[in-house]
Amino acid sequence: MIQFNALLKKELKEAFRDKRALMYALMMALMAPVMIYAVSNSMIKDLTETPALYINIQGGEAAPKLMKLLKDENILPLSQVPEKEKRLWQERNIELILPETFAEDMVEGRMIDVILRADYQEKALFAPLRRIKEVVRKYSAAIGSQRLLVRGIDVRLMRPVKLLEQDTAEPTSGPVFITMVLGMYLMMAAFVSGLSVAIDSSAGERERNVLEMLLCQPLDTLKIVLAKLSCASLIAAIGVILTLALTHFAIGFIDLSKIGATFNLDFISVSALLLLLLPLCFFASALQLFFAFGAKSFKEAQSTVTMIVMLPAFIPFALSFVNNKPQWLDWAPIAGQSMLIEDIFKGTPVNWNLVAFTTLVTVALTVALVKVMAEKLKSEKAVLALS
Repeated sequence: MIQFNALLKKELKEAFRDKRALMYALMMALMAPVMIYAVSNSMIKDLTETPALYINIQGGEAAPKLMKLLKDENILPLSQVPEKEKRLWQERNIELILPETFAEDMVEGRMIDVILRADYQEKALFAPLRRIKEVVRKYSAAIGSQRLLVRGIDVRLMRPVKLLEQDTAEPTSGPVFITMVLGMYLMMAAFVSGLSVAIDSSAGERERNVLEMLLCQPLDTLKIVLAKLSCASLIAAIGVILTLALTHFAIGFIDLSKIGATFNLDFISVSALLLLLLPLCFFASALQLFFAFGAKSFKEAQSTVTMIVMLPAFIPFALSFVNNKPQWLDWAPIAGQSMLIEDIFKGTPVNWNLVAFTTLVTVALTVALVKVMAEKLKSEKAVLALS
């Protein structure tokens, strides 16, 4: 125990000595309020506001009622665009084309082809196109109902079934994207905060010949690995706790009531989050040390370990496209934490059995990585980067 304490003291001293690396480690936490505030406000603005759209309308003079409906929804002709936004809407180039025979076809009761032309793959056009299509559908439904009424047919015959939707989500659950981003950000903090310490204490020490000198001493390699892991995990845990605190602080300045949502983290929710995230700090640091020890140089370690940092972003994103998730994903590190954290932010009751099992699997994998690293450090190939 004395040897371990001495090793841990040495690792902590070196980690806190480099102020620049420490600032980089905690950058994720310090950036949290800005990022959460900006992303959430942008999302709420898109969901609640109907800013003016400017589109190129051809043949609009033949359909005055449709033009009025578009104007009521703040969808205006391109000729009315303000000068400062002119270039933006010209580049977006949304066209609504009505046929020359629109008025005649309407009188004759024929089907009219209205063309909406735009780049449907452009993300910035998703919301504008959705609004335009809703207006055209509403106009079409209104005309259809009027024709039925003129012929003495009850319009309710066209709707034999009326669907009443009842949302069972908790009032605290906001849009899926916001809850996913919050969870992703916290897990990223676990992976990013200890990154520089993990690389420097493994590949960095090997390049400075410090690791070789350390292994020449009568020390158990398991204690050396545990000391490095504890130091990197401590920095990661500080980053996670800071991120969680500052995220809670930033959410207080976001008006979630605009989208009918609330956000409240009570003692139980915070306890569950820490129970999920702190073991993840150890797992992330163990994974980073494992790959950094396996790299042949400091630069290679930086490249390899940086790719691992993308896991907390990649896995939740991939999971969002899986409709029927296999059960083992509930227990897997990162995937399990991601889904549980998302549920906590939605305000659903904490599944403590799942939290405990996911934590257990994460700890078990961390222990396995530590034992493999301790064995590898007994080999000259690993110490001298010959493998």
